[in-house]
Amino acid sequence: VQLQASGGGLVQAGGSLRLSCAASGRTFSSYVMGWFRQAPGKEREFVAAISRSGEGTYYADSVKGRFTISRDNAKNTGALQMNSLKPEDTAVYSCAARPFGSARAMGVSEYAYWGQGTLVTVSS
Repeated sequence: VQLQASGGGLVQAGGSLRLSCAASGRTFSSYVMGWFRQAPGKEREFVAAISRSGEGTYYADSVKGRFTISRDNAKNTGALQMNSLKPEDTAVYSCAARPFGSARAMGVSEYAYWGQGTLVTVSS
């Protein structure tokens, strides 16, 4: 599966952005989808994951209550709605797909496919 993230940009603190992840190739619905981010000088970290059906969602504590992950298997797309953004949310955000295992997967090594990231900058 090939993935492409989009929707990043510059936003003021407290604002919102919606990231999209377009998938092509094999059946998107057979993959767990996740979002990760990497801030300058830091390691890539888990943000959110969603099960194949979309019924199960998991979030990092730092974004819980502010971000919402979703997917539309009919359109082969995923999304990350980000509200109440903070300067510390500034990072390159990437979507990833996991072909096997549960959606409760927060490790970078648990995802086999990665898309190019999209930069989110939150100004104070």
